[in-house]
Amino acid sequence: MAYWLLKTEPTVYSYANLEKDKKTVWDGVTNNLALKHIRSMRKGDLAFIYHTGDEKSLIGIAEVASDPYPDPREKDPRLAVVDIKPKEKLPRALPLSEIKAQTQLKDFELVRLPRLSVMPVSDSIWKLLLEFAKKS
Repeated sequence: MAYWLLKTEPTVYSYANLEKDKKTVWDGVTNNLALKHIRSMRKGDLAFIYHTGDEKSLIGIAEVASDPYPDPREKDPRLAVVDIKPKEKLPRALPLSEIKAQTQLKDFELVRLPRLSVMPVSDSIWKLLLEFAKKS
């Protein structure tokens, strides 16, 4: 199993929307590196859902519910999508400011490549982020 981070603007599609919908197609990604990451996802992988915009926080965890496939709404076969479903909301939103304040996360893609919408998360960083989200 691999771990990922998926960014979304909550005014467009939030973790609450995912919980309500129970499943969605994760689409709209056009950046080449982000598409490469989507094409590397596999059914059963887990992904943090990160709200961009004013929130800038990790909100919840989703499960990748399908292997990647071409976006059926687009004519460009390189545009890949996956289905995701909600797994659990984090005990508390974990703000980007707290993530950036942790020296052990200085090389994390969210800190280094803040504009990338889909990124891998190493096992060790996944565990750290879960620990930080549990602290009040």
